[in-house]
Amino acid sequence: ALTLTPMLSSKILKQKEKHSWFYNFSEPYFKSLEKLYKNSLDSFMKKRWIAFLIMFISIIGIYIISSNVQSELAPIEDRGEIRIDCKMPEGTSYEAMDKYIMNAVNVLQDSIKEIDALISLTGGGNRGSNGGFIRLTLTDANTRVRSQQEIAEEITQLMNGLNDAKTFVIQSQSISTRRGGLPVSYVIQAANFEKLHEVVPKFLEAAQDDPTFGNVDVNLKFSKPEIVVEINRTKARQLGISALDIAQTLQLAYSGQRFGYFVMNGKQYQVIGQVYKEDRNMPINLASLYVRNNRNELIQIDNLITMKERSSPPELYRYNRYVSATVSASLAPGKTIEDGINAMDKIADKVLDDSFSTSLEGASKDFVESSSSLLFTFALALILIYLILSAQFESFRDPFIIMFTVPMAIAGALFSLWYFNQTLNIFSQIGQIMLIGLVTKNGILIVEFANQKKAQGLKVVDAVKEAARLRLRPILMTSLSTILGTLPIALALGAGSEARVSMGIAIIGGLIFATVLTLFVIPAIYSYFSDKKKEVSNIA
Repeated sequence: ALTLTPMLSSKILKQKEKHSWFYNFSEPYFKSLEKLYKNSLDSFMKKRWIAFLIMFISIIGIYIISSNVQSELAPIEDRGEIRIDCKMPEGTSYEAMDKYIMNAVNVLQDSIKEIDALISLTGGGNRGSNGGFIRLTLTDANTRVRSQQEIAEEITQLMNGLNDAKTFVIQSQSISTRRGGLPVSYVIQAANFEKLHEVVPKFLEAAQDDPTFGNVDVNLKFSKPEIVVEINRTKARQLGISALDIAQTLQLAYSGQRFGYFVMNGKQYQVIGQVYKEDRNMPINLASLYVRNNRNELIQIDNLITMKERSSPPELYRYNRYVSATVSASLAPGKTIEDGINAMDKIADKVLDDSFSTSLEGASKDFVESSSSLLFTFALALILIYLILSAQFESFRDPFIIMFTVPMAIAGALFSLWYFNQTLNIFSQIGQIMLIGLVTKNGILIVEFANQKKAQGLKVVDAVKEAARLRLRPILMTSLSTILGTLPIALALGAGSEARVSMGIAIIGGLIFATVLTLFVIPAIYSYFSDKKKEVSNIA
C-alpha cells in the first residue's frame, strides 16, 4: 500500500481531459449523497447530545443482546462424519452387545440412504464387552439434499427406538480437542465414594429430565454385578483347607490362566486352565467346585463359603486428587455448550451440598478456556490500538474519540448474530476483534482531517463537519469493499464454510452499523472532546 500502489498509480493512471462514462454516470449520485449527508449532519449537530444517547444504547444493547445470543466453542461443520457410541448395562456379554450393534447397523443401512461407508466395532479399548461404536461416512455434501445435522437428528430418533442400549450420536467438532467425547462433561468431586454413590443417581435423574440434553451418562456406575465370597475360616481350618487353597481353586477355574504352550503339526497352541463355559455362567456353578485338603481329600467348596451378590463400580475415578464422577451429555437440537453448562450448574445447586465441588472436562473445559482467552485478546487489542494511536496523534484525547466507534461496531455485530440466529463462538469472536481495527480506521479519517481543518482556522464544529463531508467517499468505499469481500464467508460459500458464517455476519453487521453511526456520532463526540488549539498531529 505504501510502496507498490504509488508506483503503479504513477505508471497506470493518466490525466485525462474528459472523464469516463462511468464517472459521468455515477458522479451525480455521489453528489446527491454528499448533499444529503451534509444536510443530515447539520441537523444532527444541532442536537449533538444525541450521540451520547446512541453510545449509551449501544453499551446497554451489548449487555442485553450478548445474554440472549447462544454461545459455543465452534459451530458444527458438515464433514460427512457421524459416530454413534453404544453402551449396554454392566455385565452384558459380548454376544449380546454384538447382536445389538448388528441390529443397529441393519436399521441404519435400511433408513439412511446417504451412507457412503460404515464401520462398527463391539468392545475393544476401554469400552468393555458391553460397549461399541458405529462410524458413518456420508456421501459428499454437494450430492445430498439433507445436511449432516438433519441426518444426525434422524439417527438419534432411530437409535432411541432401540431400547436395549444407551446411544450417543456425535458429530465431528469443527475444532478438534485433545479431550474429545461428548459436548458437555461435568465433573462432580467429593471426599469419598460413599457420598458420590448417594448423589450421582439424583444428579443423573435431574439431568435426564432436563430438556437441554439429549442422552446423559455417567462414567461412575454402581451397576456392575459381582459375587462376594466369604470363607468360613473355622470350618475350613478343621477340614485342613486354607484360604489360599480356596482362592487358588477359584482362580484356576475362572481366570483363564495360561499354563504354557504345546506344538502340534508345526503350530503353537496355548494351554489355558478353565472350566467349561456352560459350567461358569451362573453363580450357582461356583458351589460345584472341589478343593483338595492337606489329607489329599476333595471337599466341595459349597461347604466352606457363603456367596453374596452385589453391584459395584467397574472403575473408580479421581480428579485433582478427589474422588470423582463425570456426567457427560449430548445436547438437544438448538442447544449449545453454554446452555448445557448452565443447566448442569443449576442442577448442581439443587442436588449437591457445600461438601462437593465441580469442574469441567472435554469440550466444555475448552469452551470456557477459549472464551476467557478471547476476552483477554479483545481487551489487549483495544489497549494496543489506543496506545499506537496515542503515539501517532501525540495525544490521548483524539484516540479516545476514535475508540467510540468500537461499542457501535460490537453492538451491530451482536445484533446481526442474534437476528440471523447465529451463535457467539470462536469465529464470531475473532470477527469482533477484527472489527476493532476496521472501524477505528473510519474514525481516524474524520478526526485527522478535522484537526487539519481546525489548524487552518475553522472552528471545531465547522472543522469536523467539513472533514466528515470530505471523508464520506473514502469511508464508504473502504467499508463497502470490506463488506463485499466478506460476503462469501457470510453466505457459506465453499467447503466447510458453515462454521465461519458467524464470522462473516459479525464483520458485515458490525461494519454497517458502525459506518452509518460513525458518520454522525464521531463528529458530535469530536465537537465535545477535541482540543480547541489549532494544531496538526504527526499523522498528517
